[in-house]
Amino acid sequence: MKQIGTLLFSLTLVLCANAIVNAQTRVPKADTQSWNDVQITIPLNKKLESVLLATIRLGDNLRKPVDGRWGIRFNYALEKHITLQTFYIHRDAKPPNGKSEREERLTFGANFRAPVGKFTLTSRNWFERRWREPQVDAWRYRNRVQLEHPFRIGKTKFVWQVSDEFFYDWSLRDWVRNRFAAGVSHTFNKHLTLDIYAMRQNDGRTRPGDVNIIGTTWRIRL
Repeated sequence: MKQIGTLLFSLTLVLCANAIVNAQTRVPKADTQSWNDVQITIPLNKKLESVLLATIRLGDNLRKPVDGRWGIRFNYALEKHITLQTFYIHRDAKPPNGKSEREERLTFGANFRAPVGKFTLTSRNWFERRWREPQVDAWRYRNRVQLEHPFRIGKTKFVWQVSDEFFYDWSLRDWVRNRFAAGVSHTFNKHLTLDIYAMRQNDGRTRPGDVNIIGTTWRIRL
């Protein structure tokens, strides 16, 4: 009888230890991250410009890099309120406790921008072709609607921005992600602008999918 009790106790310890290890090594559903972008714009003519892109994202509750990206985008001003965009992104990532990921992404889209009273309304529409490892390759559609308005603190000019973005993944045939953001933008001079924002991402298909984000984007124009 003692031997049976000892065996059951040992088995319980093993199961508990295994559960703890699995919990510690599983990719978390939620995370807190810092997204940091630099964009360098190079005008090519009156309508066309190239933009060099670089991104580093800190995750695992801000403790380590989890995502790095670089690429190039071309913006073509079709008319005053419409800009056509195409770009390429290379991505390397390693989610907390997860496997390494690699992606090549090609994006086509358009940005529609128009005044609405004293506000400015922007609708950005992107179609992305994603070649991914270890995930399956996929097409994805993204639509971001943004509202902005200028304001002052003393003599310093700022622009507040609020946006909501929706993602449709053709490989899953579903709307899989939403990102809501609010922030401010400040133009230091004709060559340098800084955006600072807070964002909430909800995604039930990806891990981590539910993410709280503090982000910055430095925009440099040559």
